[in-house]
Amino acid sequence: MRVLLIGANGYLGRFVADRLLADPAVQLTALGRGDDADVRFDLATGSPGALTRFLDAVHPGVVVNCAGATRGGARELTRHNTVAVATVCEALRRSGCGARLVQLGCGSEYGPSQPGSSTAEDAVPRPGGPYGVSKLAATELVLGSGLDAVVLRVFSPAGPGTPAGSPLGRLAEAMRRAMQAGDGELKLGGLGVQRDFVDVRDVARAVHAASLSAAQGVINIGSGRAVRLRDAAAVLARVAGYGGALHELDGPPGPLRPAIGHPRGDSDHTPPVAYPYPDGCGSWQQADVRTARDRLGWRPRINLEESLADIWMEAACRI
Repeated sequence: MRVLLIGANGYLGRFVADRLLADPAVQLTALGRGDDADVRFDLATGSPGALTRFLDAVHPGVVVNCAGATRGGARELTRHNTVAVATVCEALRRSGCGARLVQLGCGSEYGPSQPGSSTAEDAVPRPGGPYGVSKLAATELVLGSGLDAVVLRVFSPAGPGTPAGSPLGRLAEAMRRAMQAGDGELKLGGLGVQRDFVDVRDVARAVHAASLSAAQGVINIGSGRAVRLRDAAAVLARVAGYGGALHELDGPPGPLRPAIGHPRGDSDHTPPVAYPYPDGCGSWQQADVRTARDRLGWRPRINLEESLADIWMEAACRI
């Protein structure tokens, strides 16, 4: 099976590439903006015609799109998450390869949900920020393309490679600094939110399964269990061997500084501010993952403690 992987150097793409390369039946070609891609191509600026010519030459049976942006303004997010997917869909429509498309979406497309509920694929999406809007627009393009396509809505990915700027990454970095400084207490804010964390290696397994399946439409990929961020912080402290006290900061939402890892010093004399989790999904999100089980034969295998241990291992090695 020939697979064209777009975004192989990204956070999720690296693990998807590893998973696909481990399958001896897969012949993988990586397309991206980096120098180490097999083919250099920028979806945000490249034309559908140029991509079509490449598809006709390689003739993949599956195209997996892991490319996209998680940060930036609305214009940048739209260019990398929506316009890029429009280019992929149009190129596949023009091409004679007849490839199946596996598109990586995200749980942010749903927006806030009722605490205690599980979000199924038939929920009406109401994204709470420009990132979720740009990803939802991409999903709608894929679903309306007429292609053989499936969108995997990945909830909150965790595990090795977690970006240092993400909530879990900032949490690990704050703990590393506290341990390095011999701090007996760590002040953290914004830990009241609950999210459905799923390990990136389990996400890669889901992509592999979707590539081999005939499933179409939207499929949630998550653990099926919401975890409070303060509980994740306690687990991280345990795996890190941090014996200090964790003090949670509470306060009204604010847009200016990250919630996690409130710095000590003069700023401790001002009222702390707790900031919302940056995905626009409010205080609660939990995936209903029955469709992934039924249509892909997929279940998450890696628990959050293992994911956090890998995040900590990378943070601890950071100089």
